[in-house]
Amino acid sequence: MRVLVVADEVDQRLWAHGAGDLAVDLVLGAGDLPFDYLEFLADAVNRPAVFVPGNHDPDLGGRSHRGLFLRSGFPQRWPGPPGWTNADGRVVDVAGLRIAGLGGSVRYNLGPNQWTQAQQTRRARRLVREAERKRRKDSRGVDILLTHAPPRGLGDREDPPHHGFECLQWTIERLGPEWLLHGHIHPYGERTPDRRVGGTRIRNVVGRQILELDGVRA
Repeated sequence: MRVLVVADEVDQRLWAHGAGDLAVDLVLGAGDLPFDYLEFLADAVNRPAVFVPGNHDPDLGGRSHRGLFLRSGFPQRWPGPPGWTNADGRVVDVAGLRIAGLGGSVRYNLGPNQWTQAQQTRRARRLVREAERKRRKDSRGVDILLTHAPPRGLGDREDPPHHGFECLQWTIERLGPEWLLHGHIHPYGERTPDRRVGGTRIRNVVGRQILELDGVRA
């Protein structure tokens, strides 16, 4: 399975030359990309697309009811990118993979998609409970944990807006995904080696990458 993963930085080569010739099975977005760029990618690739929002993305809070997006009880046009599934705080099954998502960054101002360490910990606990309920039903685990920010101490920075989330190491230990894919930390030309927690490989996917994945795991 070939997966196109994008985050934080628009790849002008995809704009200029298109993405349809990449022959991928799935597109993943780890946040902080223009929604028209994401819509373009989904259309060009014509494959399932799953994302989590970053701290520079608009507020996507609301809920779906009978096909409508509701906010404050009133139907509105969904503000997210057309053709994409928002996995923030959810566990979704797409293209033979089980993906758990946690978007946003550490809170540093009053913008959307920002969480204190305690808030993200509560969100992570709800996500783990959902994944465990699904696993009890079909014995399938999570293949990918898709986040915007990295775990604390595993590829983050020391300036407060770029701290990672402390709860993500616990989340990895509970879910045991093959991959944690994150954005948020711009490498600016630096090498960003993969890191590991147990059997989980952690990768900074800022820009765009093609990953070869194995598909469904027990």
